[in-house]
Amino acid sequence: MQYGFWSVIPPILTIVLALVTKNVFISLFIGVFLGSAILADWNVVAALNDTLNGFVKTMGSSGNTIVIASMLLIGALIHLIEKSGGIDGFVEMMVEKRGVIKSKRAANIFTWLLGVLIFTSGSLSCMVTGSVARPVNDALKVPHEKAAFIVHATSTPVCVLIPLSGWLAAMIGYLTSGGVAEEEAIGVLIQSIALNFYCLLAVLGVLVVALLQKDFGPMKAAEERALKSGELDEPGRRGGEEAQARNARISKARPRATNLFLPIGALLATVIATLYVTGGGSILKGSGMNSLLWGCFVSLFVMGVLCVAEKLYTLNGVIDEMFAGAAGMLPIAFILLFGFTMGTTVKALDTGNYLSSIFLGHLSPALLPTLVFIVSCLISFATGTSMGTMAIMSVIALPMALNLGVSVPLTAGALFGGSIFGDHTSPISDTTIMSCSTTGCDIIDHIKTQSPYCALFAAASIILYAAAGFIL
Repeated sequence: MQYGFWSVIPPILTIVLALVTKNVFISLFIGVFLGSAILADWNVVAALNDTLNGFVKTMGSSGNTIVIASMLLIGALIHLIEKSGGIDGFVEMMVEKRGVIKSKRAANIFTWLLGVLIFTSGSLSCMVTGSVARPVNDALKVPHEKAAFIVHATSTPVCVLIPLSGWLAAMIGYLTSGGVAEEEAIGVLIQSIALNFYCLLAVLGVLVVALLQKDFGPMKAAEERALKSGELDEPGRRGGEEAQARNARISKARPRATNLFLPIGALLATVIATLYVTGGGSILKGSGMNSLLWGCFVSLFVMGVLCVAEKLYTLNGVIDEMFAGAAGMLPIAFILLFGFTMGTTVKALDTGNYLSSIFLGHLSPALLPTLVFIVSCLISFATGTSMGTMAIMSVIALPMALNLGVSVPLTAGALFGGSIFGDHTSPISDTTIMSCSTTGCDIIDHIKTQSPYCALFAAASIILYAAAGFIL
């Protein structure tokens, strides 16, 4: 069944409500309920039943369950690292004793570099980069809005530019589903990387901002607030309250940088090893989700052993602290659950195909890449999913490029970049939620402060695609 204009109302209303009410829970719930009402032909009772059951069904997806479970495990891990002196030891080594990182600029560059190096998974990048870099950023008074911006810009944008993971298979799959010959798909993918203007501008743009320390708009106000008052969040925001609570519960354990390096090292080593094993000897073909889950589990086990060996806690004490840390992540886990359910609802409404049919109905061949980028941006922003947008747009845009004689690598670059835009900017995106959870930034503040930069990157990309469409 085609729902037409009604299919875009739930995601748009969700985003508007999130920005106006600053309450993501209520906004997502209303969005899912409205979508369910449309699907149930406006039967309110059936819609409420479908909404409640939708959250349960979402947990039935192994991928969703792994992401949420990993988030809880990461919360337990970071809590134990804090309580055991790992955070204090890391800050002492990097900032105080050895002075490796002495300024905001250095902290920003460190965060950027760490994000680029963790290119196997957007979710993993957000969680590890945000968690490891946060104590350094906090110590040097980097506002949480800036930290979240850097962490987010170096997550999925980097995964697409360096697809040496499960992204490689997925992106090749999207190309072949769009009509690109299997023997040509890898070549088209490699060519599209240099033509993925949005991701290139996002990753390099945030590096330029870090190097020059020049900001504008709400981000500049956030930097001035941190400089003048030392406040890393807007007064009363959840991130600031969490920071105070975290400082209150950190134990008096002696600073031990090894209590951060060992578990984080175990996490990364396990991820790589699991990718290798599940990929049959190739990390490029490995399971990113299983790698993330195993990495979190092993690192938490290592951290627990360290706490017992150092006589910081008994075994029961370690388990109690794990639950305490996981409990701190429950709000984020529920936001993820609501967001995943929203994605399922939007898919059932066929929102992506409706938007595509509107914008791609009448066009000049040379403008195809530009329009593909714009439509992909709109769909990904409305749905909060990059993979879903790629799946929708690949079977629409790539056959058109082949039939019209338009550059397929250019069209693919526009498709991939536009799909990442929503993952990077939408308040209902899972990486948005994860970037905020690990950096301590309020979701709405993150969207508000990074949006001018993302809009600038997108506008520049539109100009580049418009020009390239007539040249290539």
